[in-house]
Amino acid sequence: MTDVLRRGRASLAFSFFAQGAAFALLVTRIPAIQDRYGISDALLPAFLAAVPILAGVGSVATEHLVKRIPPSSVLRWSQPVVLLALLGVGAGDQLVEVAVALGAFGLAVGALDASMNMLGVSLQRSYGRSIMLGFHAAYSLGGIVGASLAWAGAHWHLPLFVSYLPVVLVLLPLALVASRWYVDGGAAPDGKDAAAEDGAGAGPLVFKLLLPLCLVMTFAYIGDSTVSNWSAKYLKDVLGSSEQLSTVPYNVYMVMTLVGRAVGDFGVRRFGAVAVVRLGAVVAALGFGVVAVAPGAWVGMLGFTLVGLGLCVIVPQTFAAAGRLFPGASDTAIARLNIFNYVGFLIGSPLVGALGDAWSYRGAMVVPMVLVLATLGYARSFDPQPDRYGDVHERPRTADVGRGSNGV
Repeated sequence: MTDVLRRGRASLAFSFFAQGAAFALLVTRIPAIQDRYGISDALLPAFLAAVPILAGVGSVATEHLVKRIPPSSVLRWSQPVVLLALLGVGAGDQLVEVAVALGAFGLAVGALDASMNMLGVSLQRSYGRSIMLGFHAAYSLGGIVGASLAWAGAHWHLPLFVSYLPVVLVLLPLALVASRWYVDGGAAPDGKDAAAEDGAGAGPLVFKLLLPLCLVMTFAYIGDSTVSNWSAKYLKDVLGSSEQLSTVPYNVYMVMTLVGRAVGDFGVRRFGAVAVVRLGAVVAALGFGVVAVAPGAWVGMLGFTLVGLGLCVIVPQTFAAAGRLFPGASDTAIARLNIFNYVGFLIGSPLVGALGDAWSYRGAMVVPMVLVLATLGYARSFDPQPDRYGDVHERPRTADVGRGSNGV
């Protein structure tokens, strides 16, 4: 494997890490943001919904941008915008200032998520084996680090700007330096440059083929948003835990996503993507089932642990499957697929909340369980045929990856 690919892989992994840290620092300090700007409880959902909606807009814009400039350029400039917007969230004191900062954050996150996964899929194609889960493991690690730093800031009662500034001062220059080694392109299985084929991946027929993966992405993020938004409340209000113990499930969930993704690529190489996705869906559904019937807090935490271990493999493999399905138009497919990340996030939390209020929170946990199980019906969409990279028949190859972003 060439040094160009190794540097590209390491630099992209750092980008995933930085994005995980930035996003965690934002979402875990929402109560502090609300207090700082005097955002009412009635207005807060609008602010929270605006970020994923604008992220979807950013992903759509990226689909068109990469037809003119390489994904590495989009990633190189969207990541600093995300970090600076995070700093802006902590720097203002007027409602309009936080609205602008969150708007910039949302748009840039959409471009960042789409371009990161475009580069990840093209690198996986060039490597000739599954490496996509490793990138998302770096994201999980960044999320754990960011959440830990946010906890420290809250524990020491640090102002938001003071909490965010050191992180941005460290991550921003490192991200800019690492961006020198991003690798664009990658050879499609037929030997053509993946960016060279126009027309493929456009039109209603392609979206029809992509739709199963879009549904899987939506189901996965409904499950993820259920854990991130409701695990603490569920443990405290339904299972009777202490307030301190109620903060543990999400941390355990994040640790298990890191563990699952760290070893997931080996599973894909040995057993194939279809088997790994099926197993992940079953484990995640079992986790939600355990949560729904848990007699106490510790069993509930076991359930959320299983959810993290199972759910973590699905999203990276969904992006990888889109790249395999449309080798001549993977950037377009990934940008469109990425939108359903935000669709799931927007649907998941309000859906569980509405069902919990109208029925019961135990019953509400059955919904993500059923949706994750529905992934089994679309598992064949993850079949690597005809490429066969990423399964037991894979063979390493060092295909021509075109020119790296540093001119190599």
